[in-house]
Amino acid sequence: MISSVRGTVLSASGTSVVVEVGGVGLRVGVTPQVALTVSVGDVARLHTTLIVREDDLSLFGFLELEELEVFELLRSVTGVGPKSAQGVLASLSPAQIAQAVADEDDAVFRRVSGIGPKTAKLIVLSLTGKLDVAPSAPTVTAASTTASDVLVALVGLGWSEREAQSAIDTVVADRGPDVAVAVPQLLRAALGHLGPQKSLGARS
Repeated sequence: MISSVRGTVLSASGTSVVVEVGGVGLRVGVTPQVALTVSVGDVARLHTTLIVREDDLSLFGFLELEELEVFELLRSVTGVGPKSAQGVLASLSPAQIAQAVADEDDAVFRRVSGIGPKTAKLIVLSLTGKLDVAPSAPTVTAASTTASDVLVALVGLGWSEREAQSAIDTVVADRGPDVAVAVPQLLRAALGHLGPQKSLGARS
């Protein structure tokens, strides 16, 4: 099992990065937040899990160990494949997932591409008691650079610039200009507003 990789980032797209490890480029499936965080030439360390299928070996990676742990819990739910689990983590932070499960709010998961009503209920039932609800981490104040980074990420994921900008404007307006927000949070909120993610495709 490949539990982590560390190396130079050779490329980064909306849902994957290529990390050079020992002269070999490993393609790692990631959330848009991770792809936005790393840049070509950076040395990145990702917590990973290798998923083995008859005709495929897929590596998925996360910056935080907590995200990987939640990813594995989501994959344990009947009907949730690795890409759907990745899609949940692209839209919701581990803290938000834990809160939704604690609140028995399956509607949160139904908004993720590839997650239907039955699977959303199964996620809540299966993860009950397995996640700790914790307060959100401090964030930085929303700024034009934050919105610009999120705009670039959304366009890279397949939405038009107008659609992406409209979603960002709506999120900022809903939260208020003085509410603290970081790039990953603004990106998740914008993705939630836009609906099914074009880049993640159907559940697998």
